[in-house]
Amino acid sequence: MTIELPILITFFGYLALMMGIGLWAYKATDSVDDYILGGRSMGPAVTALSVGASDMSGWLLLGLPGAVYLGGLGEAWIGIGLVFGAWLNWLFVAKRLRIYTQFTDNALTLPDFFEKRFDDKHGVLRLVSAVTILVFFTFYASSGMVGGAILFEKVFGLDYTLALVIGSTIIVAYTFVGGFFAVSWTDFFQGCLMLIALLFVPVAIFNQPETQNGLHQLDPAMLSMINPDATVFGIVSLLAWGLGYFGQPHILSRFMAIASPDDIAVSRRIAMSWMVVALIGALATGLAGSLYFADAPLANPETVFIHLAHAAFNPWIGGLLIAAILSAIMSTIDSQLLVCSSVVTEDFYKKWLRPEASSKELMLVGRIGVLAIALISGIIALNPESSVLGLVSYAWAGFGAAFGPVVLLALFWKHYSRNGAIATILVGALTVVLWKQVSGGIFELYEILPGFLFATLAGIVVSILFKPTEEITEQFEQFSHKL
Repeated sequence: MTIELPILITFFGYLALMMGIGLWAYKATDSVDDYILGGRSMGPAVTALSVGASDMSGWLLLGLPGAVYLGGLGEAWIGIGLVFGAWLNWLFVAKRLRIYTQFTDNALTLPDFFEKRFDDKHGVLRLVSAVTILVFFTFYASSGMVGGAILFEKVFGLDYTLALVIGSTIIVAYTFVGGFFAVSWTDFFQGCLMLIALLFVPVAIFNQPETQNGLHQLDPAMLSMINPDATVFGIVSLLAWGLGYFGQPHILSRFMAIASPDDIAVSRRIAMSWMVVALIGALATGLAGSLYFADAPLANPETVFIHLAHAAFNPWIGGLLIAAILSAIMSTIDSQLLVCSSVVTEDFYKKWLRPEASSKELMLVGRIGVLAIALISGIIALNPESSVLGLVSYAWAGFGAAFGPVVLLALFWKHYSRNGAIATILVGALTVVLWKQVSGGIFELYEILPGFLFATLAGIVVSILFKPTEEITEQFEQFSHKL
């Protein structure tokens, strides 16, 4: 695939816009509250698209269309599970978490919230939570950096290492400079571009005469939701991805940052509309690719969007569509880096090293944290063979199983205790890791489901055995009255 000059101009012009947003956000970032949560001032539209863009990542434009290109609409079950899980997350978690985190002395991170929610004076719960976040997100961010590097490598013909350096530098730069403002506003524009791309590409392909003429030759199995090789456990595993939403720190932080709890309903409608339309576009893109490239199959199915964008549009539009892919990848990595930065700042440096640190000092530490985590992730990503793409599912399952039950029980059960929360995180994380190691997963069941169930059970049992103090239950009752 040759790259024309208009593609280069359009692509890098878009990246310049993203960097400009980062510089604007730098001027608007005056405190550590601004850097970590944007001063809790995000509007409903920015919050909604920031949630969607940081959630879906390159999977929406690369992974899902590639899977449908190969296997048809049987791959749509994961999208159904994600839509249902995201809707429940917005409906039951968003408003309560926004109110409770501010109620608990303006908690800025999940570990900070857990510590204040359970009055953990020894900091054990905060430490366990922070370590879990850093471990999972370091590898998660690494896999995203590899995806960005592969995009630069394939599209622009760059050496892999050079592509990795360029892509990582762009992402780290505006996260380092602007913090949450930069990440949220770039996610907003990236979400818009992703949606436009997923609508334009399949429509353009299906409107071409050769594609329409080939519709009757499409294998009926490609249009079936039930793959002949599918099992009950396989479908349940795909649907279970929806459970992950309750424990994803980079998504939950958006709920904590919205300007007003009253904006949640509007934001939910925008976010869910965006998500449903984007997923339909991704499924349609995969089907369009299976028709368009029926006589010349692609070597790498996950490049189907790239090839369709190049084939169906002039270079100027093609450059923007290819930029949408990098946008999807960047929008998740920057969120992950920012969460890691906030953990380093609030949950390690301020908690254990410099409790009296000024806001300016904490912002500096946060920015250094971004560089440190990005450097470690980049080192892991240097070898594309060690891309740890398999650990993406670990990260989603790990966060969902370790933090999902904690968030739900902490927001809805007044008898949940500190020891119960610690047990929940440990059991959830360990179950995910151990379950995956047993013959690739017992019954081929995605590890998030047993992890979530065992973690919830552990939290309930331990909380019954080691009850919360009266102060904790009273605090929960005071919070409930604010709803």
